[in-house]
Amino acid sequence: MSMGLEIVGIAFGFLGFIGAIVSCALPMWRVSAFVGANIVTAQVIWEGLWMNCVTQSTGQMQCKIYDSMLALSQDLQASRAMLVICIILGIL
Repeated sequence: MSMGLEIVGIAFGFLGFIGAIVSCALPMWRVSAFVGANIVTAQVIWEGLWMNCVTQSTGQMQCKIYDSMLALSQDLQASRAMLVICIILGIL
């Protein structure tokens, strides 16, 4: 019985580790949508830990990596630091 629980615990730990890596890479931490007077001027802005992306109403997406750490807001800086620490501790 305890060996089965141990295997389940290891599997959940591994899934959590993979989830942390995937969530660190995704640019969808903060999503803002702007719609002008008509739908043609609509934009969706995704801010992530490493880059931000802008999607136009035409479907075109442009992503840009942050130039410096200071370009991030404080909450995203804290999230970035904690998630990197989480992944490093998960490796150990």
